[in-house]
Amino acid sequence: MNEIIQEDKDAFLFLNNLGSEAFDRFWIMVSGTWIWVPLYIIFLYLLYKNYKLRNLVFILIFIAIGVTVSDQLAGIFKSGIGRLRPCHDPSLNHLMRIVQCGGQFGFYSSHASNTFFIATFMSMLLFRKYRFLPYVLYFWALVVSYSRIYLGVHFPMDILMGAGMGFFLGGFFSTLALKVIKKGSNS
Repeated sequence: MNEIIQEDKDAFLFLNNLGSEAFDRFWIMVSGTWIWVPLYIIFLYLLYKNYKLRNLVFILIFIAIGVTVSDQLAGIFKSGIGRLRPCHDPSLNHLMRIVQCGGQFGFYSSHASNTFFIATFMSMLLFRKYRFLPYVLYFWALVVSYSRIYLGVHFPMDILMGAGMGFFLGGFFSTLALKVIKKGSNS
């Protein structure tokens, strides 16, 4: 296990040190929530365009529940596992770029989990109509996830676990949403 943790730290240092001060503001913005509101509005429009209003309400409920579960599970893991964020790890203090720092613990990334949740959920609901959409959404999720390494708040393993959980939860909640929509159509 120590070897895996050291490999994770080495990968983090490599990726984190690719950054430069000139790009810090950009990556802070990418990691922020409010910058993505226009994208969320586009998602809402695409869902509205492709689903009846009644089904859209169910979809939004499943998104709200899924993001909440995704976010809360990450919090449970962070406090339960107790792995320090890179910016709080004394062994990395003079080796890394700290652009931002969050709470004490970081395993696993709720940013990665939430963005991969949304990417998977939206892909499952809209890929038949918009074949390119999953590529765009997963690229977006990867960029947001990388921003967390760039800023110094997550290790790559935090991101991989978050992405995996988001992917799983997005698949689970989108499957539930599609079943509810199908059942409503058959009634």
